[in-house]
Amino acid sequence: MERMFEWLAKALAIVGGVVVVAITLITTASIVGRWLFNSPLLGDTELVEYGMAIVVACFLPICQWRGENIIVDFFTTKATQRTRDLLDRFGALLIALMLGLIAWRTGLGAIEQRRYGSVTMLMQWPDWYAYAAISLPLGIAALMALYTAITGRSGAHGGPPTHNPVPEGALRQEP
Repeated sequence: MERMFEWLAKALAIVGGVVVVAITLITTASIVGRWLFNSPLLGDTELVEYGMAIVVACFLPICQWRGENIIVDFFTTKATQRTRDLLDRFGALLIALMLGLIAWRTGLGAIEQRRYGSVTMLMQWPDWYAYAAISLPLGIAALMALYTAITGRSGAHGGPPTHNPVPEGALRQEP
């Protein structure tokens, strides 16, 4: 199960990365078209909106699986490891419930958007495409969080970094 989650997380992250590159190319083409030919790409903002929704949904599984979500541990620094582990599992359960709810409602939204024939304003693309594209990664992230909540295991690669990412003296202020 863990190997499958790791594979899915990586695959979705790659999809998210490809979409980021596509968004960058679309934005660049629109800017260059506006600058050189006074003609931006038609619907560029719609494409970027679609793309960003897909990017966020595709990166959530790898963040969840590897335990890379932001954690505020200010109140638990003096707690025992067992207490922190229980709180982490409880947090994973809350994330699973939240992402499961969002995935479910997004899936229903896709069905409703398709039924009503809702389309984007400029390109006339069906809105349900974006809803459908994000509901699956959200559901996968919810399953990963549920697995972590139940087993206490995830794809986290352990511990803090072994190197200091800030160069020596970078934070020192000169008078």
